[in-house]
Amino acid sequence: MPDPHVVSVTAMLTCYAKMGALDDARELFDGMPSKDFICWNAMIDGYTQHGRPNEALRLFRRMLRSGVDPDEVAIILALSAVAQLSTAESGRWLHSYVKNSRRVQLNARVGTALIDMYCKCGSLEDAVSVFNSIGDKDIVVWNAMINGYAMHGDSRKALEMFPQLRSQGLWPTDITFIGLLNACSHSGLVDEGRQFFQSMEEEYAIVPKIEHYGCMVDLLGRAGLIEEAFHLVQSMTIAPDTVMWVSLLAACRLHKNMALGQQIADYLVAGGLANSGMYILLSNIYAAVGNWEEVARVRSMMKASGIQKEPGCSAIEVGRKVYEFVAGDMSHPRTDEIYAMVEKMNGIVKEQGHVPQTELVLHDLDETTKEKALAVHSEKLAVAFGLISTAPGETIKIVKNLRACADCHAVLKLISKITGRKIVFRDRNRFHHFVDGSCTCGDYW
Repeated sequence: MPDPHVVSVTAMLTCYAKMGALDDARELFDGMPSKDFICWNAMIDGYTQHGRPNEALRLFRRMLRSGVDPDEVAIILALSAVAQLSTAESGRWLHSYVKNSRRVQLNARVGTALIDMYCKCGSLEDAVSVFNSIGDKDIVVWNAMINGYAMHGDSRKALEMFPQLRSQGLWPTDITFIGLLNACSHSGLVDEGRQFFQSMEEEYAIVPKIEHYGCMVDLLGRAGLIEEAFHLVQSMTIAPDTVMWVSLLAACRLHKNMALGQQIADYLVAGGLANSGMYILLSNIYAAVGNWEEVARVRSMMKASGIQKEPGCSAIEVGRKVYEFVAGDMSHPRTDEIYAMVEKMNGIVKEQGHVPQTELVLHDLDETTKEKALAVHSEKLAVAFGLISTAPGETIKIVKNLRACADCHAVLKLISKITGRKIVFRDRNRFHHFVDGSCTCGDYW
């Protein structure tokens, strides 16, 4: 095409973006002499959908600077990027932009994106405020709020919303039941979970999907009903996914059912279905009972398969900048101050009766070395940095890519009590709100 029209280029750009060829899409985008808001949205959407939220937000800000007035779609995409990053201040700025915008209204679609963003940024109160301010709520808005309550461990409020939405004449969807079952799983509400799972088909004609089965397996496994969970997996008419198998193995480890854990692991390895998470759980199951020979065998299998353990990383936002830490991190400019605070934290929690849970260090090491390894977990470094970098009484918000260990969970509870700080901690599965020595998860996670 000698002189491609903006519509043709946007169509090509959208194709590249959808297939993940973002560099090709960006080359087309940058080469366009003039861009309308549809072009900008297509490129921002590509970054958002393929896990590059920083670039999505940078492009959104550049869009504003160029004088293009963002539409509803652009705002929703930007809120999705913020939700991925868990940067609450950026989210509040976008919310403020919506309030002052003549073009974008706080309708159900924008409201749903705001609720989702605030929930994923750890600001449940702001999410509730947005929910209450939306006049004409559809089922998608209710679903977002149910999922938000579930994510933050406020399971009872999540379940209370179901009769409320039914009284409004709304019909639940498969997403509604995912939120309800997640809420049950996070609080061990087995009977309620069974009732919801059963009512899906019987009362609402919704055929359970893999996500619903996954929630039920997680619920039963956490509650110690591992045999029932295993039977549910075996009885499924659809093939179980890796998340389900990982949930089962995690339950076996949690409840020390080594026999079933090994049976499941052997089946997965033989069928070529094992991934890094499964190998690591199996290794941890053996390590928990001191079977170091089997630990070595599993780690050799991982090495032979080219599988590497995902390193734990904790991030904290201070002054609209995100700082990341890994275990034993020495790269931060304020490392000396951070480790001095870690030492102080260790001392004061021990004074409160905390005993380091060295059995969680699944390596063949002496007790002193295990204790030192526990002390420098990434979330503890992030908390220490938060304590030295923010004003007394200010809430500390941390995001981690893996599940928190039990020792860090216990320490964060004590730190919240001793310092009078609220600590909002988001791990791979859910949020934990530590306030005055207790956690919203009720130590069930």
